[in-house]
Amino acid sequence: MKSAVQVVTLFASLFVASTQLVSAENIGSVDTAFKLIGPDHKVVVEAYDDPKVNGITCYVSRAKTGGISGGLGLAEDKSEASIACRQVGPISFTGPLKQEEEVFNQSLSILFKKLRIVRMVDQKRNALVYLTYSDKLVDGSPKNSVTAVAVDHSTVIPVK
Repeated sequence: MKSAVQVVTLFASLFVASTQLVSAENIGSVDTAFKLIGPDHKVVVEAYDDPKVNGITCYVSRAKTGGISGGLGLAEDKSEASIACRQVGPISFTGPLKQEEEVFNQSLSILFKKLRIVRMVDQKRNALVYLTYSDKLVDGSPKNSVTAVAVDHSTVIPVK
């Protein structure tokens, strides 16, 4: 049987590892509705660097709920999101990529709703396709957005 210290250490290390998966950088936001108490409703723009593909950054815009519940982190943000991924430097790979892989996810509510970003490899066109969507533990959301980054044909995308 594990000691309480080992269990706490395990959970702490899992928490740290899970928080490092998402490294969103806040680029900016615009207010969309004034709230008398608490922060305004807004659309935020965040940047995510692909952890396995150097030189690609994905920009995601999404709604962020304000008001008292939003300020306390209890509000459920809307499912709408838009994505644009761009080459921002020389493209290189840290290793072979899976044909399809979730590369980012971020919690949108305390009710298990997440914003997800999936990378897909289009080998025929030598391109990386990024899909963003939001889901909920109980039911999925059909709202999504897709973008693609063409990789120079002299650079082969390594696939597992």
